[in-house]
Amino acid sequence: MELKDTIDLMQSNDFKERFKAEYFQLKIRMTGLKNMLDKYKKNELDFVPNCSYDLLNAQFKAMGLYCSYLEERAQIENIEL
Repeated sequence: MELKDTIDLMQSNDFKERFKAEYFQLKIRMTGLKNMLDKYKKNELDFVPNCSYDLLNAQFKAMGLYCSYLEERAQIENIEL
């Protein structure tokens, strides 16, 4: 799944569909950031980042925490992810 695949969900009138879109977008972004962090650590990036590894890793951890909140909320609200 790519970000563009979540457009219809984001535009839905159903909050559960919008919730799914938010979750899927977060997971997509987390995957991209994790891939970047892996390459950063191995000095395999094809660009020089302005941000430190530590800052980007902290962002990834915060995203993971937010993801866990969304997963817990989905369980409570019976939203199948």
